[in-house]
Amino acid sequence: MSDRSDALRIVFAGTPDFAAESLAALLASRHRVVGVYTQPDRPAGRGRKLTPSPVKRLALEHGLPVEQPETLKDEDARARLAAFEADVMVVVAYGLLLPQAVLEIPRLGCLNVHASLLPRWRGAAPIQRAIEVGDTETGITLMQMDAGLDTGASLVTARTPIEADTTGGSLHDTLAALGGRTLVDGLDALSEGRLTPTPQPDAGVTYAAKLSKAEAELDFSRPAAELASRVRAFNPWPVAWTRLDGETLRVWLAEPEASVVTSQPSEPGTLLAPAGDALRVACGETGSDVLRVTRLQLPGGKPLPARDLLNANHPRLAPGQRFGHPAQETPT
Repeated sequence: MSDRSDALRIVFAGTPDFAAESLAALLASRHRVVGVYTQPDRPAGRGRKLTPSPVKRLALEHGLPVEQPETLKDEDARARLAAFEADVMVVVAYGLLLPQAVLEIPRLGCLNVHASLLPRWRGAAPIQRAIEVGDTETGITLMQMDAGLDTGASLVTARTPIEADTTGGSLHDTLAALGGRTLVDGLDALSEGRLTPTPQPDAGVTYAAKLSKAEAELDFSRPAAELASRVRAFNPWPVAWTRLDGETLRVWLAEPEASVVTSQPSEPGTLLAPAGDALRVACGETGSDVLRVTRLQLPGGKPLPARDLLNANHPRLAPGQRFGHPAQETPT
């Protein structure tokens, strides 16, 4: 690690894999990470064993001090943060709100790596919401934090396209890597005095609400293109789903059929004659639109390509079967 006098002392706050990518980029930079904040260990897996976050695991591998407070609102927690004497605090998907008193502790304040082009998609799930509504571009914003929800001034932005086959998982990985690079570029500029904050415009503000399993249920009365976007957005979590004979069937990959050929409209959710390596499902208000499902998970099974199930002539997927009727409770 460089001993350059303009290297910054950084406290890093983050929790999931997305944040660990930014921490890794910092550890490979000339700046010095002096402490790490992350969420308390949580139960995970079938055994519900207490499990450290990806950020904590990476921090311990590098011998960094780790703090895991339940809150940053009390004086003791703020005193421990101040003791690090950080120039800047970097926050990436941390999971705790930072009170104004905390934002003021580091000499240069607190910076946030956010997975959208602010002010579009402020909030909890910007990656998935961008795919869900059909955005063709997103990116990373390095932001100077203030007391609002992702309302601080923009410092650096980086863009990336959303392709027709982009999923929530693939875009997560792309933005995680881009976030790390953008963060280091921004900190280099900050340390050299060449970073200019730009207030976010009032126009174009949207909010990315937290994801839920219930909203991932597919409504086959909607257009095929809209359903395909939802399937991609919710892969790998919470995973788009429907019902087959009262049981949960998960849809992992799907696409709208380019040229729909149906002898007559069918009830939305009806399985049509298959084509190639895909199941075909009638959708849209009149059932004349078609969604091609290329990867799915039958109740009690594992995710499989549709072609494997079609080759096996699976009886539950015969033409005329109907998805999504009647609606049942949210899957577990």
